[in-house]
Amino acid sequence: SNRAIAALVFADPAYATMLASQAQMACGPTRIAARSDPSNRALVVGRGLGRAQRGSIALQRVVTAGQRATTRSPLSVQCAVASQSPTKSTARGPPRDIIRVALPSKGRMAEDTLELLQACQMSVKKINPRQYAARMAQIPQVEVWFQRASDCVRKLKHGDVDLIIAGYDMIAEYGDCDENLVIVHDKLDFGHCFLALGVPMGGEYANINSVEELKAMPCWTPETPLRVVTGYTNLAKRWFAEQGFEHVELSTADGALEASPAMGLCDIILDLVSTGTTLRENNLKMIEGGRITDSEGVLVANREALLNRPGLLDVVKEMLERLEAHLSAKDEYEVTANIKADSSATVARSLKDAGLFGLDGPTISLVYTESILESGKSFEEYEGEKMFAVDLIVPKKQLYDSVKGLRALGGSGVLVKPLTYIFDEEPERWPKLLEELGISEH
Repeated sequence: SNRAIAALVFADPAYATMLASQAQMACGPTRIAARSDPSNRALVVGRGLGRAQRGSIALQRVVTAGQRATTRSPLSVQCAVASQSPTKSTARGPPRDIIRVALPSKGRMAEDTLELLQACQMSVKKINPRQYAARMAQIPQVEVWFQRASDCVRKLKHGDVDLIIAGYDMIAEYGDCDENLVIVHDKLDFGHCFLALGVPMGGEYANINSVEELKAMPCWTPETPLRVVTGYTNLAKRWFAEQGFEHVELSTADGALEASPAMGLCDIILDLVSTGTTLRENNLKMIEGGRITDSEGVLVANREALLNRPGLLDVVKEMLERLEAHLSAKDEYEVTANIKADSSATVARSLKDAGLFGLDGPTISLVYTESILESGKSFEEYEGEKMFAVDLIVPKKQLYDSVKGLRALGGSGVLVKPLTYIFDEEPERWPKLLEELGISEH
């Protein structure tokens, strides 16, 4: 019937029934049921309702949902697809004109995402906090959907949404290196962390300080593999294979991974780390070469949608413009001071010699003092003492030194203002995106 089927095989029929119920809720348009096969093993079966490409998606979701819903490993995973022809990620349902953006629904990533969008004048308004849909008042053609971070990535892959903001760790774990996912902005400057190994400090690991030393331990055999607990099984599987580990057993957990080695559930963990404090407080350490990938918030788009969805590229450019203007201005300050001198050129040379140059150079303007105005002469004709206003853009870490430098040059009335936006001629990442899409101009 040109449909795809997936089955997770378990030894416990009751457990399979519970898993089937959870997988049904997670997978949407698939038929999922628990039953016994002739060998009296428990099966959780998912059958795609549509054509082969839709069935392939269903099959993948059943397997993923099954593995996510349980800490028990199935005896086997059986998959079959009627048609093996290459398929493209396409959104289900009728064609739509609205542009969909998916955002994380819970946790610190969700809070930081909304805070960034608000700072960029792209506020997301939810009429009801229980609703999963919202709008952006400043970009009315955008529809916002709140989803779990992992589901944001899955829905982007399948074309259900056009854009997402998520942590790079989610893209690396659930994106499956899909070329249809295009990172539009790779540094949104929030959610900073990294994925790393956590190895016990004592016992047989006391002298293990590198990945090579961990791999060389003689205790790893087919009967006693290196047991790793992680919430990033896809990344872990690829990484351990690349590092040449031969005997590794992965198991999943959602929280409090740091306690797992002490409880005897695993040998080491692979988890997100922000500062390393939680690892140390649970007698775990990071080792050389054990930092898998860095992560922070990123803006990612569906390639096919970028090329085919009317108006999406315009929205992406506007979002890039707002994001880059705000992030460029972050921790930048405008410093203004009045300096007495005979000419603006003299002021410019003094500033340069003092290392006060700003972004592209200082802005120097004339100050029409009361004495100049009363003289009836122009600024150039006036022969008395003249004053110039100096305007500099300086980073926060150089703020006080810049104020002291201006004072040393005779500056007075120093004003300091934080910047909100710095707009360039065009967003820095815009031409890179067009090149990635093979578009000459837009």
